[in-house]
Amino acid sequence: MMRSLIGLLLTLSLLATGCTSTRLTGDSYSRQDARSEQQVRYARILELRDVVIEGTQSGVGSIAGAAVGGVGASTIGHGKTSAVAGILGAVVGGVAGSKIEDAATRVQGVEITLQYDDDHSVVAIVQEVSADTRFQVGTRVRVLNLNGQTRVTPSR
Repeated sequence: MMRSLIGLLLTLSLLATGCTSTRLTGDSYSRQDARSEQQVRYARILELRDVVIEGTQSGVGSIAGAAVGGVGASTIGHGKTSAVAGILGAVVGGVAGSKIEDAATRVQGVEITLQYDDDHSVVAIVQEVSADTRFQVGTRVRVLNLNGQTRVTPSR
């Protein structure tokens, strides 16, 4: 019974964490962004730098970890010992769950420093690395902006 409950909680936490993540590549769009007008500018890539985009902190990992840790640890001892173990298990599980959520949703990114063709201003944009898109210094790109979200895509 206890193993089934712990397994269920772990499965639910992983599913919930997976559902909350969104892709941050230049070729992914949210449903609300589809069929919306975007501002387009052209630029050349000056520099590329590998970065890590931090994982989410939605609280799902903490809650699931606390539940699993609390339930699991409460089976230790009887009476007050069981209650104390459950509380400590919940605290440790919550911290561990938060770290697991962060690690599971962390992605490799690229910082793209570019110079716009029109006004020659220089900016840097960070987005998730896409397996389908490889940028190179000197390459001409399109910079699309919609609702405060900017993405860089290859110019065709």
